[in-house]
Amino acid sequence: MCRMSRFSPIVSCSECPIRHSAVCAECDPDELARLSAIKSYRSFPAGTMLAEAGERLTHFSSILSGCASMSRTLEDGRRQNVGLLLPSDYLGRPGRAESAFDVEAVSDVTVCRFERAAFEALLRDTPHVASRLLTMTLDELDAARDWAVVLGRMTAREKVAAFLVSLVRRQGGVARPGRGSLLHLPLSREAIADHLGLTIETTSRQITALRKDGLIELLSNREIRIADFGALAMEAGDDGDGGPIV
Repeated sequence: MCRMSRFSPIVSCSECPIRHSAVCAECDPDELARLSAIKSYRSFPAGTMLAEAGERLTHFSSILSGCASMSRTLEDGRRQNVGLLLPSDYLGRPGRAESAFDVEAVSDVTVCRFERAAFEALLRDTPHVASRLLTMTLDELDAARDWAVVLGRMTAREKVAAFLVSLVRRQGGVARPGRGSLLHLPLSREAIADHLGLTIETTSRQITALRKDGLIELLSNREIRIADFGALAMEAGDDGDGGPIV
């Protein structure tokens, strides 16, 4: 049974860690003040369902910290992960009252949330929020298309490499050939395997193989040093422009 969620103290927008990457990134001071007036924070322990498919959503939320997975469960119980939500990603869709996916916290998660009706009203007369949301939605669409390639066409080694490359980019790390990068894994190996549609044994073998080949260095269970980002990207079939070669 999941532990209950809890409310968290409000942080000033000027001190928010996702201020320049979330839906509020392009807000002018007046727009930011309007968003701040309708926001609240809520924290969820790992394993908590943030939303279930078909459930009515009362709030539109941005991930402030932590990681959540999005999945779809078929009638026979089979489940497919369709994406990860990391800090600055959003949960919910203006104009749609119900969640399209199951969303589960895979680590402790805190969200900055806005009451749905109030946020939809704000969108109608705050162009910077609306344009930023459109940009993020199109980026999410591109990511979903890339993910279809990962799941449908890549080998286990390429899947693991592509996952690490994607995390580096999403965490704002180095993305140039010949440069190193530090990477924090927001997921356990078991959760990574589930996300990639692999067994944990296969995932562990591929991570070990990448280490033996000198492409990554395991600093701890959750910390990885990537010696050469470009070399790892090539393992994922990445052509250097942020997407896989297809």
